[in-house]
Amino acid sequence: MGVFIRMGIKFANRMENIKSSAIRELLKLTELPDIISFAGGLPAPELFPVKQLEEVCCNVLQNDGKAALQYSTTEGFLPLRNHIASRAGKLGIECTAQNILITSGSQQGLEFTGRIFINEGDVVICESPSYLGALNAFKAYIPKFVEIPMDEEGMIIEELEKALEQYPEAKFIYTIPDFQNPTGRTMNLERRKRLIELANKYEMPVIEDNPYGELRFDGEHLPSLKSLDTKGLVIHLGTFSKIFCPGLRLGWVLAEPELLSKYIIVKQGADLQSSTIAQREISKYLDLYDIEEHIENLIKVYRVRRDLMLETMKAEFPSNVTFTNPEGGLFAWVTFPEGMDAADILKLALEEKVAFVPGEPFYPNGGNANHCRLNYSNMPEDKIVEGIKRLGKVLKSL
Repeated sequence: MGVFIRMGIKFANRMENIKSSAIRELLKLTELPDIISFAGGLPAPELFPVKQLEEVCCNVLQNDGKAALQYSTTEGFLPLRNHIASRAGKLGIECTAQNILITSGSQQGLEFTGRIFINEGDVVICESPSYLGALNAFKAYIPKFVEIPMDEEGMIIEELEKALEQYPEAKFIYTIPDFQNPTGRTMNLERRKRLIELANKYEMPVIEDNPYGELRFDGEHLPSLKSLDTKGLVIHLGTFSKIFCPGLRLGWVLAEPELLSKYIIVKQGADLQSSTIAQREISKYLDLYDIEEHIENLIKVYRVRRDLMLETMKAEFPSNVTFTNPEGGLFAWVTFPEGMDAADILKLALEEKVAFVPGEPFYPNGGNANHCRLNYSNMPEDKIVEGIKRLGKVLKSL
């Protein structure tokens, strides 16, 4: 390869807001086989339906191979969109395929949201802390983030109301109501209703990110924000990544046609369409197999792993270290005493061959370094126990 000549090359201003994270560089070490990693939001690979997908892939290629390998519509494969519309009823959402656009993972839906709504300097309202991938997608468009603090019942609605009074021109509210990333918290029903009332009052779009909502271990499912939507303001993002196979990279945007049309136009310019063959494969799987049974198997395994992680943290962590008790999803959120920096703790933890994600990057405007996110879905039970013991050893040494 030749020498890269930087002289005279001018990048867009937005690139100044997209920086490589020092934490991400540290986490490259987690790829080593001897590292016990609680860092990624990874499903359990041993639960992927490999055998069934072998059959499905052969079926699609044998029966619809020419169509599966061809371009298809931007909106997505109609039978798959019909499946998604039908399954949305589980979340209390009444819709049809006309409300659904297939995306390349829900991450693409987040990126499109930034592109559609945000001009430089626009206000975006979000939970604090919030999903790092969404923050990075939005940051490319140089917004001003207004953070809404959370408690164990989710976003504090009184604080949201104050923010909307101060910034009625905000472009949207971004929230993960169910088993939030990174905290694992769930917004209670009363706050969901109040959020919709405020959105209606200010005619404010709401981006409801719902990758984990079906992975509930305890209690009853709560209605999605989209199911409570009375003015067509909620844009619901879903994905097969956490309930099926992330490698297929398929998610969806569910919205009223007027809003959805903007996403369709943007997708046409971004990648024309999501993978034709992947869409047909998931659709065929949904034809032939019971995905609800598959999700129940995930829930059984993840519930055990969550319980084991929480029990081990309770036994091994110092008493002044606290953590959330998620009712579902993939993550627990750990709070260290004030003054401690999780990035420093990570360096020591990596020496003990255990990894996690420090919490500061999840805060849109920085700060709050005394937190970390732990994932319990990916590691087997014995490694969860050993990894938490190692982390407990590090914390006790401090």
